[in-house]
Amino acid sequence: MRSSVDALGVTIPDGKSTLRAGIELGGTKCVCTLASGPDDIRDQRTVPTTRPEETLPAILAILREWDAAHGFAALGIASFGPIDINPQSATHGQILATTKAAWPGTDVLGILSAPFDVPVGFDTDVNGAALAEMAWGSAQGMDDFAYVTVGTGVGVGLVVHGLPTRGFAHSELGHIRVPRLPGDDLPSFCSFHDDCVEGLASGSALKLRLGGRSVGEVAEDDPVWAPIAHTLAMMCHAIVSSTAPHRIAIGGGVVTGQSHLLGRIEAALRASLNGYMTLPDDGPYIVAPALGDKAGPLGAIAVADLALSKAAPAS
Repeated sequence: MRSSVDALGVTIPDGKSTLRAGIELGGTKCVCTLASGPDDIRDQRTVPTTRPEETLPAILAILREWDAAHGFAALGIASFGPIDINPQSATHGQILATTKAAWPGTDVLGILSAPFDVPVGFDTDVNGAALAEMAWGSAQGMDDFAYVTVGTGVGVGLVVHGLPTRGFAHSELGHIRVPRLPGDDLPSFCSFHDDCVEGLASGSALKLRLGGRSVGEVAEDDPVWAPIAHTLAMMCHAIVSSTAPHRIAIGGGVVTGQSHLLGRIEAALRASLNGYMTLPDDGPYIVAPALGDKAGPLGAIAVADLALSKAAPAS
């Protein structure tokens, strides 16, 4: 069978669509994207995340429509978690112990992939966003990269040697325990850990720290930011010490609009490393995601692309 190579170096058999279908399954909404990349988005639709018996059939209807009208070479699903990404597990492809009602035990992968005879990728939303930033954003040309989103919770997409990290589960770096900033004795928001990153620096934790104030009325030099910057820097210290990514991008609602935080986090990280490790000197090490709010939807396309590359026959 003859084939061609697309813009990302993926082999596409002749006669097959170069488009990918991507599903970013979020806690409040699902973004469905038909594209080959950020400059070729053919269709994009949003489905509310309600109950699985409502949301998943609505997504399937969109996928069937795209399959009939255009076809797609691969399907990528980038989901909120926790999810089972272990292909050898009996619950592979399922949502695990989420607090979102009715979703635990839902076979997202099986339901959405069953009607389509194409390679299918299934990963976390943050791993997808990391892959998208590597393909089209702030980490182009890099094989080792970390993508952090600081919103209601804290999620980290960690890519090592070009692939998201794997083990018995996906990484949960938002729940690593870190040393608190001296004097910071505010209770953790996390019900599992008194001193994890999500409990101390997420949007939920920031709301507790603000004590009724809105973020809009908080100045850059307000003391409330010190424990946030410190906690995120300690997480970055752990990431650097464990996998040494070439760059870390940090986005999400807590950081977006607070441009001073990235510089403060990097300064605290460098101080914490204390010369033991030398960060790359090709620009800022802690950066904002270049794709902005497109990183999530394009992450599902990147997950599809990775599945397609794994399924491609060896040349």
